[in-house]
Amino acid sequence: MTTTEPEFLTAARAFYDAVAADYADRYGGALATATWDRAVLAAFAELVTASGGGPVAELGCGPGRITGHLAGLGLDVRGLDLSPRMVDLARAAHPEIPFQVGSLLDLPYADGELAGVVAWYSIIHTPAGLLPRAFAEFHRVLAPGAPVVLAFQVGEDALRVEDPFGHPVTLDFRRQRPDHIEALAAEAGLTVTTRLVREPEEGERSPQAYLLAHRTA
Repeated sequence: MTTTEPEFLTAARAFYDAVAADYADRYGGALATATWDRAVLAAFAELVTASGGGPVAELGCGPGRITGHLAGLGLDVRGLDLSPRMVDLARAAHPEIPFQVGSLLDLPYADGELAGVVAWYSIIHTPAGLLPRAFAEFHRVLAPGAPVVLAFQVGEDALRVEDPFGHPVTLDFRRQRPDHIEALAAEAGLTVTTRLVREPEEGERSPQAYLLAHRTA
């Protein structure tokens, strides 16, 4: 029996396959000036280490810039992305880190396998009705008490990006309200303990949110 893939997954894969090389060139060094991004990732790494460590995953890893940073913080990290081209770039940049192709809706990890999850601007393409399914998958693969970081743009509407870097592709970037995401996470058994919202910086169009949650023990 053949299962039809949700349309948003097909669109997101085509978009990121098309822009992968340009995206990696544009944003590869962005963490160097992203103070709050580094602070949130450092807090995540400290929490994982303090709880005894173990494998963690960046879900929606793109070309691996965040995954590589987490490895540099001493974590046993792996990366997952919907785009095969992004995964190729991540493997080339970080051959010591395992990367694979996959979807947030069907994670290739065993129940309770992970000591932490980072979803860095990777829930922004998932339709609202499917976010509970994604969060249920996060809950499934996390060990009890393990942390998860969700980063996303704040807002009520979607931003449609057309022809990025001159490529003929289009994709919607769904902004979210932090309280709504927190409520959905709670329903999936992910308890938010820290919420940070910062104002947009140069080149950004909306505030940015970081939620730190833990899988309910």
